[in-house]
Amino acid sequence: MTSLTNEELAALAGRMGSGTLERRMERERRLLRRKIGTSSVRKDSVIAACIRIAGLTGIARRNFLDVRVVENRVLVPGLPPAFDGFRLAQISDLHCDLEPALMDVVERKIAGVPCDAVVLTGDYHDHLGQSGDLSLKLMLRLIPKLPHPRFCVFGNHDFLSRVAFFERAGLPVLLNEHAAVTHGGQQIHICGVDDPRFFQTHDLARARLGIPPGSTTILLAHSPQVAKEAAALGYSLMLCGHTHGGQLCLPGGIPVLRNAPVPHRLLAGPWVEGGMPGYTSRGTGACGVAARLFCPPEITVHVLVKPG
Repeated sequence: MTSLTNEELAALAGRMGSGTLERRMERERRLLRRKIGTSSVRKDSVIAACIRIAGLTGIARRNFLDVRVVENRVLVPGLPPAFDGFRLAQISDLHCDLEPALMDVVERKIAGVPCDAVVLTGDYHDHLGQSGDLSLKLMLRLIPKLPHPRFCVFGNHDFLSRVAFFERAGLPVLLNEHAAVTHGGQQIHICGVDDPRFFQTHDLARARLGIPPGSTTILLAHSPQVAKEAAALGYSLMLCGHTHGGQLCLPGGIPVLRNAPVPHRLLAGPWVEGGMPGYTSRGTGACGVAARLFCPPEITVHVLVKPG
């Protein structure tokens, strides 16, 4: 974990609140002390061995590299007329250092996706406890190829020491913050919270402070586990990832394991919680093992639709 300068710490404290920043930094240190990266390598080796014994290594890798472009038309109550048909692309869970060949696929795919804005919903690094230099190098290559406006949030694999790097590269990080997007003379607000899964430093109320009542608010969160809270706070739409849709599934996309404490209906694809529409990406990359079964990776294009 790269150290933050005093200037960077002061800037983050101003954006997140000093108490939230302190909790985040302590949990980052705890994550490294537990050497989760080492234990994950052991678990991932077992999973890879099982795939190999089953004779599925080749197809699982081909599936991993078969990134689909998925269109999700979503009715957004109160959507300004200028945004009717607005195309918002979502990339999630790249885990860049797992298999660099994936980034060639992602760059090629995103170049062919017509969209008006793009958001990324966390986890840019894979091997926790190991150098993030390769992940940063690959993100530095990708970011300039993403259309404007573009925003991201951080996940449970992302340390705050990377915020300045991302923002210097041209990708704003929303740390319990929001940003206005103007289109056709009207506005919506993209709100983003810090990781609610491991670091638990999300603040959905802070992320929308100062937004005029009645505005369309799209929440970016790494994990779907804050869906109920988001609906209660009146968010118009929530986009998330983290689950990978199960990544290694049984036929029919039935996940063998789930890594988020949420109902099955929130694990992948479109859903509604408390009247709020939402979407959980199956992920553009994969975690731990460069393999997928019955769960294709995706770049999602959310087409915002104003109800009749």
